[in-house]
Amino acid sequence: MDRRDFLTISGVGLAGLMLPYSRSIAAQELVSGLDVALKKAIADAALEAATAAGASYCDVRVGRYLQQFVITREDKVQNVVNTESTGVGIRVIANGAWGFAATRDLGVAAVAAAARQAVAIAKANSRFQTAPVQLAKVQGVGEVSWKAPVKKNAMAVPLKDKVDLLLSVNAAAIGAGADFVNSTLFLVNEQKYFASTDGSYIDQDVHRIWAPFTVTAIDKASGKFRTREGLSAPMGMGYEYLDGDASQKYVSPNGVVNYGKSYDMVEDAVAAAKQARAKLTAPSIKPGKYDLVLDPSHTWLTIHESVGHPLELDRVLGYEANYAGTSFATLDKREARFQYGSDKVTIFADKVQEGSLGAVAYDDEGVKTKRWNLIDQGKLVDYQTIRDQAHILGKTESDGCCYADSWSSVQFQRMANVSLAAGKDKLSVADMIKDVEKGIYIIGDGSFSIDQQRYNAQFGGQLFYEIKDGAIAGMVEDVAYQIRTPEFWNACSAICDESDYRLGGSFFDGKGQPGQVSAVSHGSSTARFDGINVINTARNIG
Repeated sequence: MDRRDFLTISGVGLAGLMLPYSRSIAAQELVSGLDVALKKAIADAALEAATAAGASYCDVRVGRYLQQFVITREDKVQNVVNTESTGVGIRVIANGAWGFAATRDLGVAAVAAAARQAVAIAKANSRFQTAPVQLAKVQGVGEVSWKAPVKKNAMAVPLKDKVDLLLSVNAAAIGAGADFVNSTLFLVNEQKYFASTDGSYIDQDVHRIWAPFTVTAIDKASGKFRTREGLSAPMGMGYEYLDGDASQKYVSPNGVVNYGKSYDMVEDAVAAAKQARAKLTAPSIKPGKYDLVLDPSHTWLTIHESVGHPLELDRVLGYEANYAGTSFATLDKREARFQYGSDKVTIFADKVQEGSLGAVAYDDEGVKTKRWNLIDQGKLVDYQTIRDQAHILGKTESDGCCYADSWSSVQFQRMANVSLAAGKDKLSVADMIKDVEKGIYIIGDGSFSIDQQRYNAQFGGQLFYEIKDGAIAGMVEDVAYQIRTPEFWNACSAICDESDYRLGGSFFDGKGQPGQVSAVSHGSSTARFDGINVINTARNIG
């Protein structure tokens, strides 16, 4: 769990994670849906009313958003939450300006009224608009549908099975030496229907799952404690992710088990308890320059913060300055093919990786999703762009990364999956470590800090192992590394091959005012970065 997710969950509580206009429902209602014919009738009513009121463009999103959260601690179930939020969001262009309105009422009259309200808002906005909205063209696709290729709908799994799993995880951790443990299951199903005056009627069914836990070990003599988070990744999968398929285990040279597209939560809890206790007696790191070997369970967060966010075009243009900051990767750097990283570094964006959090067939503007490079062999070549931004870059089409977290929220530019491409040459983690004389092997994500332009940053982790003369020497503690974004990515000297490629990600990535959350994956293979400044987080100044 990264700091953003922790602060989201602990700071605002579960109520803050509920979508607007949510209602509690029985678990059996989590497997139902709206009839496609009804959704099309609703969409047509909105399109006709908006066009009649003077809209030159209209899109409609009929959404049913389902969530189930199961929360436990030691031998107790702390909470079970089942929620649903259903309604219609209508976005229009009239007189060259955007307007948006939404309604919970699925009746044709109410939907038509909301469409007319959206047009009225657009016309009012147009009085203050300095230039008309320019939309990149999209070819209508007619009536199409897409479903996430889940093998086991997590919403259909009995609640008892989920509770039993989490309590068995907790018991296993306590039995292996943990003093405290909490475990959670987050499940999301977005049933999204998009229609537009471009001629598209797109029905999509999106599933996501995340199973985080935290174990705590305490030295009762001193009061010192250490924690270890679970090494699961949030995924765009069904309950099959928790099957513990042995073929999806990735065993590190020192025996630490990481996971790909299947997770053994009980096994990881046992390991976490033992590792948390080992951290209590691990020596503190000596500050200095080290070569870092970063596992994908760690690297995803560094990609997210130092590449994903600074290459969002709205942030580059200053649209997020009041809330989330700007970007050092300004437009002139794209034109100059700025050396963002070494020639080993190719970073791509996509909304199509199977099993990823961002995978859909079409975004929330009806744009077909794709994969494209942001950084090509170290050079900055592109950003993440939506329909009304494409012309700014001289592009004729959107990148398909527009998203809204609810029918009641207006869609806007959100981060796609952003991933570090695997190395082209065959290279295992063990072989990578053999060439490191003085280094640190980091597994799992931890706390982080980054400035408003995404230039200076600091990252921690879950597990740290010192590397001496090509071998892992043992566990160390109190590690964080400091970077300047381009210097860090230019220090990348090796990347393991495709066989080591795995996804990490953020289940609750915040952005926008009013705030919205999205889920986004970041893939990589294990990567090496040379000469990175490491600090000791336990040291006091004075």
